Amino acid sequence: MLRINELKLPLTHEEAELEAALLARLGIGKDALRGFTIYKRSYDARKKSAIVLIYSIHADVADEAGVLARLQHDMHVMPAPDTDYRFVAGGEQLQGHDRNERPVVVGTGPCGLFAALILAQMGLRPIILERGKVVRERTVDTFGFWRKRELNPESNVQFGEGGAGTFSDGKLYSQIKDPKHYGRKVLTEFVKAGAPDEIMYVSKPHIGTFRLVKMVEQMRENIIALGGEYRFSSKVVDVDIERDGDSGQVRAVVLASGERIATRHLVLAIGHSARDTFEMLYERGVYIEAKPFSIGFRVEHPQSLIDNARFGANAGNKILGAADYKLVHHASNGRSVYSFCMCPGGTVVAAASEPGRVVTNGMSQYSRNERNANSAIVVGITPEVDYPGHPLAGIALQRRLEEGAFALGGGNYDAPGQLMGDFVNGRASSALGAVQPSFTPAVHLTDLAGALPDYAIVAMREAFPAFDKQIRGFYRADALLTGVETRTSSPIRIKRRDDDLQSLNTRGLFPAGEGAGYAGGILSAAVDGIKVAEAVALSMAAGAGAGAGARL
Repeated sequence: MLRINELKLPLTHEEAELEAALLARLGIGKDALRGFTIYKRSYDARKKSAIVLIYSIHADVADEAGVLARLQHDMHVMPAPDTDYRFVAGGEQLQGHDRNERPVVVGTGPCGLFAALILAQMGLRPIILERGKVVRERTVDTFGFWRKRELNPESNVQFGEGGAGTFSDGKLYSQIKDPKHYGRKVLTEFVKAGAPDEIMYVSKPHIGTFRLVKMVEQMRENIIALGGEYRFSSKVVDVDIERDGDSGQVRAVVLASGERIATRHLVLAIGHSARDTFEMLYERGVYIEAKPFSIGFRVEHPQSLIDNARFGANAGNKILGAADYKLVHHASNGRSVYSFCMCPGGTVVAAASEPGRVVTNGMSQYSRNERNANSAIVVGITPEVDYPGHPLAGIALQRRLEEGAFALGGGNYDAPGQLMGDFVNGRASSALGAVQPSFTPAVHLTDLAGALPDYAIVAMREAFPAFDKQIRGFYRADALLTGVETRTSSPIRIKRRDDDLQSLNTRGLFPAGEGAGYAGGILSAAVDGIKVAEAVALSMAAGAGAGAGARL
């Protein structure tokens, strides 16, 4: 199989033109092409009047060696790499280990889901613990909060089957380095669970909440069929760690019910909002350090404005879909302001997980056909400058900002909001313009100047007009800001060793995913879950006296 990269065609090309372009690039006749598939498709929209589609193709040709020899100087034609996933430390290597010992996975977000799936596929029968509810019951609770202001602290946007990624855009792209093609394994399993085939090749695949719900259910059933065991409404309140000086070994987890589950291999795939769990782990002596994250607001524009700014006359093209954007501004006060978690054709959602606090996030369905585009506009902050001292100081800062937003919004889970023009000019908003808020329960117009630290307000006031140079119309007086966005990433890192992915000072504890500070988004979290599952299998194989490291 050959891979052909950088095959460019006009946006409006006919299907037959792709094969013709492929044959021309390879310099072969149609009879020498046995078949081909699209490996990746992206677009170049820098020239809006002439948008180009860019393909990577996998082609099966009659004389592969001859074609490669003839095109040896074409850097875009090469043997297709092997992207098939192969298990590490598989079942055969683990036949000697104690079959009564089972790894425990805490959390059912993308990281925990894929850690559990890989462990189950290797025959290791994981026990999966989730503090929240099954995904459909969780969806009822979440929509109940949005419609009736009734918050369930254990079943909401942050907690429950599927994790925070379930109520998001379902974005499946990442900038992580992935030399072992773990991301391909993630996409393949998602397609098996019901995701559209196109996620395998489009450059920025997404799924949307409603499809994610069904996929999460299907993957759960697969894990159970392979010997995994799910326990919902099973909050871990303690970890039994045998300490020997500065190091320790996990022995068990303790649930809120009082039940103790023995294990020496604990995958901690909790999300970045599991603050009570972070506090418990810190008290148990697990090494935790503060890490940078970002704070800001959600901003909403008409999606049509973004489409026209990005695609011009091609706005509305089915292949292009709803336009997104990525913006960065380096403010004069030294702060970086940037867009984060952009949701085309989506909604701003209430993402609180603790009573008396307001948090925003963004969500899109697969269709991305809602009237507004939204994204977080955030300012980067660091523990050295902005929350020094205690490893959990970032959590305290998040809580202060969320409590302030709750009060500023009226104390009833409405979100505080302000028009962009009023925000930049330092005056409170009293009436909406043409941009109507998508946030529920409701948006309470006010002055957001007190919602974030002064350095963030100053930087964002400078950034919005600057962004207009990148997206024409972005600095729009009646664009709507909604606060606050504080859950951009985990404010802590449960640091782990590079060689075996176990906690620096606690053997058997495998910190993983977003909550542990090792991922950001669905795909990177799922990939980290695979890596950690492999590390668990290697550890179990070593404990069983089997040879570790071989791939099957």
